[in-house]
Amino acid sequence: MDEHEARRRDEADPGHREMFHVPPADGGNYPEAAYLAGNSLGLAPRATRDELLADLDAWAQRGVEGHVTGERPWLPYHELLTAPAARLVGAEPAETVVMNSLTVNLHLLMVSFYRPTGARYRIVIEDHAFPSDSYAVRSQTRFHGYDPDEALVRLRPRAGEDTLRTADVVDYLAKEGERVALVLFGGVNYLTGELLDVPAITAAGHAAGAVVGWDMAHAAGNVPLRLHDWDVDFAAWCSYKYLNAGPGALAGAFIHQRHLADDRLPRLEGWWSTEPATRFEMAPVSRPPASADAWQISNPPIFSMGPVRTSLEVFDTVGMAALRERSLRLTGYLEQLLDDIGATVVTPREPERRGCQLSLRVSNAAKLSHRLRTEHSVIADAREPDILRLAPVPLYNSYHDCWRAAAALADLGW
Repeated sequence: MDEHEARRRDEADPGHREMFHVPPADGGNYPEAAYLAGNSLGLAPRATRDELLADLDAWAQRGVEGHVTGERPWLPYHELLTAPAARLVGAEPAETVVMNSLTVNLHLLMVSFYRPTGARYRIVIEDHAFPSDSYAVRSQTRFHGYDPDEALVRLRPRAGEDTLRTADVVDYLAKEGERVALVLFGGVNYLTGELLDVPAITAAGHAAGAVVGWDMAHAAGNVPLRLHDWDVDFAAWCSYKYLNAGPGALAGAFIHQRHLADDRLPRLEGWWSTEPATRFEMAPVSRPPASADAWQISNPPIFSMGPVRTSLEVFDTVGMAALRERSLRLTGYLEQLLDDIGATVVTPREPERRGCQLSLRVSNAAKLSHRLRTEHSVIADAREPDILRLAPVPLYNSYHDCWRAAAALADLGW
């Protein structure tokens, strides 16, 4: 492996590393860590600190008047995030809201969209769904009076394969769809890094008469999305991975336009679910707007919204199309290096079937991840028992980071 080649690529294709704080290396030959865990927690944008301090200053200087005065009044603050979040996921602003956390949003959306009736009560997920999603859908089936072991269908890859084939999902829905109330997959699978065929699976679910929702936690900010055009019923995503809004950052939700004025949909409501123009009439009955804002419940936490707003400004500045192009180059380079050392990559080989994550099958993944960090300052992510995840994020990772990861794996005998 040629370190000079990695440096040459960085000169020709530098990315936007200067916009982020990169953790320091723990000794060794390099000042910064090779941080390849942005699929778990993204790095801190340099602009975030000043933006947070500005919001704190508004509180200190204005007190309660900060709700209606200042550069960013708090009452409509969440609206500052709506349009950029919509652009990021390919939605209309009315279809998009930033609120809560990912799993809370999934539950709120399933209140509206998981409506089992008669024989149509099953929820279909992928077998390697993120555990939180699995817990959420199991609890939803139980809440509605069903046995989750019978109502929940987990579609598995074929024997000897690591990723789920779109054809197998479509075939199941064609054969068993009359029993399916909800399809809920991850847009990019957290374990394997597979980018699922969102439009094809969504169309197959609708043809079967089911509602189709998506967990875009590993897709938002990673791959281009067109939720509106793909006819997705609903989606949710977090903001602390590829969106770099900080640990536990506020999440996003999408509800397709065709559902927004549907009075038949049940929905949990609260203080922020009603029309803002009449909120302070203090009426006892909510008057929800015909937008995703109607799914809000509580007033937004301002100090948690600032980092999301800052992050979305980064994506508006750089552009998702440019990031995707760099991602293909960067991930392809890492794949080449991993092939050179004989690593076993379980992520799909076709660039159009993955984001920036490459998952490796290794023995004792947690121990290997620890040694990468402590002996080489390469920060990766392990999932027991045998998956090591490397995510060269196009915003801030370098080709040299990829080279360091592959060289460290070779040194440790991976």
